[in-house]
Amino acid sequence: MFKPLHAVSLAAALVAGAVSPALAQGEVNVYSYRETKLIQPLFDAFTKDTGIKVNVISASSGLEQRIKTEGENSPADILLTVDIGRIEEAVKAGITQPIVSGELDKVVPPQLRDPEGHWYAISMRARVVYASKERVQQTALTYEELADPKWKGKICIRSGQHMYNNALIAAYIAHHGEAKAEEWLKGVKANLAQKPSGGDRETARDVAAGKCDLGIGNTYYYGLMQANPQQKPWADATKVILPTFAGGGTHVNVSAVVLAKHAPHKAEALKLIEWLAGEKAQHMYADVNYEYPLRSGIDINPAIAAFGTLKADQLPLSRVANEKKAAAALVDKVGFDN
Repeated sequence: MFKPLHAVSLAAALVAGAVSPALAQGEVNVYSYRETKLIQPLFDAFTKDTGIKVNVISASSGLEQRIKTEGENSPADILLTVDIGRIEEAVKAGITQPIVSGELDKVVPPQLRDPEGHWYAISMRARVVYASKERVQQTALTYEELADPKWKGKICIRSGQHMYNNALIAAYIAHHGEAKAEEWLKGVKANLAQKPSGGDRETARDVAAGKCDLGIGNTYYYGLMQANPQQKPWADATKVILPTFAGGGTHVNVSAVVLAKHAPHKAEALKLIEWLAGEKAQHMYADVNYEYPLRSGIDINPAIAAFGTLKADQLPLSRVANEKKAAAALVDKVGFDN
């Protein structure tokens, strides 16, 4: 989903995109882990509404470290990131400051923001099952059932160390504890049809090809496949099931924003952050990126709404983040990716 920038080209981009504090009026600098083409329509709309120019630098890794290295001279105002693990890494790196906004507190549910205001989610994606329409009759599943021996040799998944799966495993630990999570992960491994590989869309491809009956993926990839003529047959061959934890809801991960500790354009940055939680941006997240909006009253894209009503897990994502390290250790311990 992201295209890495080599160190030289990223440094050049920083020089070209950075804005001197002396020119602070009317601009905001965003460091982003999201591919620019996916979010540029949002920034263009923000500029049209406010007159504030948005300078964007995208990379696949290292932005927290870069901001930390830049220190007080960093041009970064906002870090736009995905996955609760990366969000918490930014906080632990000491590169953030609390966002004080009554508007965000009204829009963003408590479980989807930092208790001390260091990050706020702005959109959601759910970790779901792509099931074969032809071979799977079930219309409901729990995450716990993925370890049921009846699925032996029938599950496809990307690496257990990938951040999306790591977060799901971390959520399982938060719900059930490490011992039960280890037992569950061993059961899921025993049910794999092949070595974990590829990405979420490849799991749908393999389900469509009959290599497995269930694939694990994010909701928005299904919308992207439907919109891609070459990948649409993969989506058409599968149905999306919204699994839940026993006694809980469907695991969600988020796109989120943090306000940089030394943001030179703090006022403009806050305007952008609040705008991203506003009605226009939330509609765009739903319609352009196939994500779940956070703001109530916003229509979900029809391709995603067709899955049924999302009952998002109420477990605070900050608790999930606390188990990410343990989740990574369990993946290695059970040899999940081997």
